[in-house]
Amino acid sequence: MSKKVAILVDGDFFIRCYKSHLKKQSSDKYEGLNPKKLAHHTHTYCLKHINKKNDEELYRIFFYDCKPLKKKAHYPYTQKVLDLSKSPTYKEREELHEHLISKPCLALRLGYLDEKNARWVIRDQEKEKKLFNRRISIEEFQNDDFIYHAKQKGVDIKIGLDIATLALKKLVQKIVLISGDSDFVPASKLARVEGIIFTLDPMGNHIREDLKEHIDYLTTRLPQFKQQ
Repeated sequence: MSKKVAILVDGDFFIRCYKSHLKKQSSDKYEGLNPKKLAHHTHTYCLKHINKKNDEELYRIFFYDCKPLKKKAHYPYTQKVLDLSKSPTYKEREELHEHLISKPCLALRLGYLDEKNARWVIRDQEKEKKLFNRRISIEEFQNDDFIYHAKQKGVDIKIGLDIATLALKKLVQKIVLISGDSDFVPASKLARVEGIIFTLDPMGNHIREDLKEHIDYLTTRLPQFKQQ
């Protein structure tokens, strides 16, 4: 009898890590990465977690993300208007979501970005330190030095609830979570209590000790890292 496997992907985490990895491995592939290719790579990456020799079968991929912001914002110093709905990031994310939902056995789970508490952050941490230490002034900053950042809301809750549902309803025998967050400790504990094999793929990133205690396997499918 085949073993059903659910793969849960923290979308924003995956995209950042995968792009960073691809940029280091091949600048040409990174430059040529469009939403359609990224959706294909995401699906392919997830399927690498299915061990057919162990009689495993995909139940479903759950991809968690947020719709990009549409609002207009003013840059901190120049006060120039930035229309986020016309930004490359907005277009890329919208197209990525369209391509993802066309993939077989993939469900797109959307939270939202906290628009009310969004703020500008300085892109370069070293430059930020110099500003705080008064070694440089705000007048020396360009618009490209700033990123408009909004926190994700609802994503962690959806992941936790889906893990609980999959475990309690005995829908799968194994769960793979692609994330670097330790907020899922209660959910992973529940899954293991219910007899689910729980695998974490932090894509080569360090994870907190409290999460290691509540998973069965720690691994990744990025080629430069070996299974642990």
